[in-house]
Amino acid sequence: MPLSTKVSQVMDSNIPLVDAGATVADALKTMVQREVWSVVITKKGLPLGVVTDHDILRKCINKGFSPSQVKVEEIMSSPLILIDADATVGEAMSKMVEKDIRRLYIVEKGKIVGRITEKSVLRNTLSVMLSLSSGAL
Repeated sequence: MPLSTKVSQVMDSNIPLVDAGATVADALKTMVQREVWSVVITKKGLPLGVVTDHDILRKCINKGFSPSQVKVEEIMSSPLILIDADATVGEAMSKMVEKDIRRLYIVEKGKIVGRITEKSVLRNTLSVMLSLSSGAL
């Protein structure tokens, strides 16, 4: 995947939403069902922040709190770090490094339409590198 590829071309559109009043246990259930490790937290349909598996471990479990008693809005990271759908993968990588984060949420016309993660960038880059090396033989 060239660094000039648009993030909208490689984004994951599987973005689970969890209401701010839900419990951490509810968020974990959603993560497992949807096979993702982060959920966007919303209130009245508007995105407020994100809860990741690391947030749950560091801000809930590690502190001895019960996931069934803690609300996701109490441990979410906010604000969401966004990038425009027309941005390039190179721009996304730079922003992730600059902000020291592992995922960016992609917006188009003011609405979250997907996300791109360090892992997806690495996977796609590796795929391109392997394709190039196979073609060179």
